[in-house]
Amino acid sequence: MIILTRKGLDEIEEMIKGCGSLLVLGCETCSAMCFTGGQRQVEELASLIRMKKTMSGDEGEVVEDAIARQCEIEFIEPIADKIKGCNAVLSLACGAGVQTLAKVFPDTRIFPALNTKFIGRAVERGVWAEVCMACGDCILGRTAGICPVTRCAKGLLNGPCGGASGGKCEVSKDRPCAWQEIYHAMKRLNMLHYLKEKPQVKDWPIHPDKVVREDLMTVEST
Repeated sequence: MIILTRKGLDEIEEMIKGCGSLLVLGCETCSAMCFTGGQRQVEELASLIRMKKTMSGDEGEVVEDAIARQCEIEFIEPIADKIKGCNAVLSLACGAGVQTLAKVFPDTRIFPALNTKFIGRAVERGVWAEVCMACGDCILGRTAGICPVTRCAKGLLNGPCGGASGGKCEVSKDRPCAWQEIYHAMKRLNMLHYLKEKPQVKDWPIHPDKVVREDLMTVEST
């Protein structure tokens, strides 16, 4: 999932200063899963903003809501009137959600309440680890499901650098060497023959990238 952290309250205050009526809008998918943008976090942040507005004499109503996904227009449409009824939206979603709102409502100011960090997974409660860089050319089938691009500090595609010691990375001693983990996993899975092959050249995408599935596109008859 996409891992997000909330911006500091001072930064949020500076963004929304003088904006008038404000909708604090949560996203019940990724940001909710990492406790930054679900209904509870929306309520807490909206309450803090109301208090700050009262203390500073800043006028403007603060309303709140949360939808399943801000990055999908079909989930945004049901609250379109609420968004249009406010001067600005404070989005508790990833960068894709913020940009989708800005695209759909070009006359409404959209502010990000969160910082989009990376694609990751939960390690334990309150701890998330980056596991994917969304590089666009996945090689996990050749590395036993462990990503060297993300998990190796140097992003090496051709095995360990030689600086690792005791299974730890030379860049950070509390970081496991990804390639040693890959080796042990490949040995367990009888995949070591891949290490004898020439590493494939990485096909780095040009950004901004786009994926087109013509089989899913509606073709209008002429």
